[in-house]
Amino acid sequence: MASPKKLQGLVAATVTPMTSTGEINLSVIEQYVEYLVTKQGVKNVFVNGTTGEGLSLSIPERKQLASCWVSKGKDELDHVIIHVGALSLPEAKELAKHAASIGASGIAAMAPFFLKPTNKDTLVAFLREVASEAPGIPFYYYHIPPLTGVKICVEELLDGIKTHIPTFQGVKFSDTDLQDFAQCVKNNKEKFDLLYGVDEQLLSALVVGASGAIGSTYNYLGKENNLMLEAFAKQDLTSAQQYQFCTGEFLSFVGKLGFGVAQTKAIVAVVSGIPMGPPRLPLLRASEDFIEKAIAKLKKIFPNCISI
Repeated sequence: MASPKKLQGLVAATVTPMTSTGEINLSVIEQYVEYLVTKQGVKNVFVNGTTGEGLSLSIPERKQLASCWVSKGKDELDHVIIHVGALSLPEAKELAKHAASIGASGIAAMAPFFLKPTNKDTLVAFLREVASEAPGIPFYYYHIPPLTGVKICVEELLDGIKTHIPTFQGVKFSDTDLQDFAQCVKNNKEKFDLLYGVDEQLLSALVVGASGAIGSTYNYLGKENNLMLEAFAKQDLTSAQQYQFCTGEFLSFVGKLGFGVAQTKAIVAVVSGIPMGPPRLPLLRASEDFIEKAIAKLKKIFPNCISI
């Protein structure tokens, strides 16, 4: 599924559908693809990442999900990016090789976070080994220091990285350090896809020069965020601000209730009408109280944009 199209605009970080007994549920992926494209206007996905509980899945499960998304999205999606990061280098390489073999648009990897790389050189060495297993498709670094604890400056990482990783194409920047992100844009905008991963700060990242965004809210607020992108492109900053303020209001509200991957999964299930099932332990299913309050708030903020 390799594509020459530039990865830009919105990329939905997909949740992983599961059955009531906790197995991955591939039977709804085709419906999920159709929902994202027709209801949310999102034609790019990031599979097996944080939102998808990727590191809580087995290697066979991750391969099955990757294959299903590539297969079902072949004629509908522009990009299917597969996250292949793992604590074990051999496992990450195995996943990278598999993603390339099934025709994924690209692969991404976060830094290992138990025994961590402590400097740029060791991180690049790890990423190079992973990327080498998929030499024909783009490679993206998934920067998410709040979860990995690896805080190596991305501006520093990008300097000369193409000499080590010829397939390097960009970054999923899931951190609030806009100074680091701005320097990445300043020095590399024409060379790489610089995709922001903090949904409530997307407008700020667009002002700095982000080429797109990867996030969980684009599963259920894709339409609204696409309208924000359109407003920004037209230099209608007032309208763009209103969309960002609304997203921020919702995320602030659910954040106070206790918000994470499990809660995101529940919201996506309600909004899409697709059974997404429970999260996998150690995550616990979102409470009915949370779901009721979150959906009521979503309806209140976006009364004309969402039908539940």
